[in-house]
Amino acid sequence: MSSTPTLHARTKVYARDHTLRSWWCILSTTFLLAGAMAVTLPSLPGIGKIPLVIRIVFSVLAGLLSLRLFVIYHDQQHHAILPKSRLAEIYMRLFGIWALSPSSIWRSSHDHHHAHNSRLRGSNIGSYPIMTREQFQKTPGGERFKYLFVRHPLTILFGYVFNFLFGMVVYPFINSPRKHFDCLVALLVHIMLAVLVVMCFNWPTLILALVLPRFIATAMGSYLFYAQHNFPGVSFHDKSGWTYEKAALESSSYLKTGPVMAWFTANIGYHHIHHLNHRIPFYRLPEIYRDFPELQKVKTTSLHPFEVFRCLSLKVWCVETQRMVGVRGLILTPVNIASAP
Repeated sequence: MSSTPTLHARTKVYARDHTLRSWWCILSTTFLLAGAMAVTLPSLPGIGKIPLVIRIVFSVLAGLLSLRLFVIYHDQQHHAILPKSRLAEIYMRLFGIWALSPSSIWRSSHDHHHAHNSRLRGSNIGSYPIMTREQFQKTPGGERFKYLFVRHPLTILFGYVFNFLFGMVVYPFINSPRKHFDCLVALLVHIMLAVLVVMCFNWPTLILALVLPRFIATAMGSYLFYAQHNFPGVSFHDKSGWTYEKAALESSSYLKTGPVMAWFTANIGYHHIHHLNHRIPFYRLPEIYRDFPELQKVKTTSLHPFEVFRCLSLKVWCVETQRMVGVRGLILTPVNIASAP
């Protein structure tokens, strides 16, 4: 592998926004999302009553489109796309409020995550917490429960409530009301939208138009973010031995997907490249992956059920064996961990 500073420098030529393409991605996805959400309503003018099965299908589609638009929002917040567009900034700030991920908390926490990716200290802000096996064993029971709760599969599945509604909206506002006033706005907008849908339609429409799409988008988003930094073969470091480029290539996975899921996830599976240079627009990530053989020789995962299980089973970092271990690793000795399957 070529030296990572040189590799990083060589990627800068790809870190150029194509204004028309970026706007096309934003507006086309927004249009498709609005259309999918419209079909979740009981009836439409000129069409009449919509069958329940069709409404459910388009509710799922709205969830996948919400996920795509969120990743595009994530790119814009990095200034990878439309960095000088005030209109894009306003639109994406409004989307962040709608998506329960206000710009004030998302940008600050996510920038911290990029600066501290794979560090054993300080990486818990904007990311899933990581403890060493020794730290976990010395931690009081209440803190252990909290740590395992955050990383529990059900917590990730219900990311709508735990990671977004509370983690990205309620807690930030309570901790810093002035700094995160947009979190309060997001909460109020969320409640008002729910009330409005129920008043104009009914409870089933609330579930199909808002709850299910957001549940799907936040669950998938929570898992994708988890699996991109918690996977078999991941590396973590303390102050010594840590570099930004090393963290990108050894502590960020390449999550393989088919072309359909790559589109719905806006290429977020190329996460190692994104961490190497977060100014590369999402639509250029496959291009740079093809052009750089060294970026193809990285640790991978996928959305296969077995791979999902492997990722979710990881709990703490074992310093002695230099690997993530599961619940069994919390009680096994380092020697037994190394020999465990």
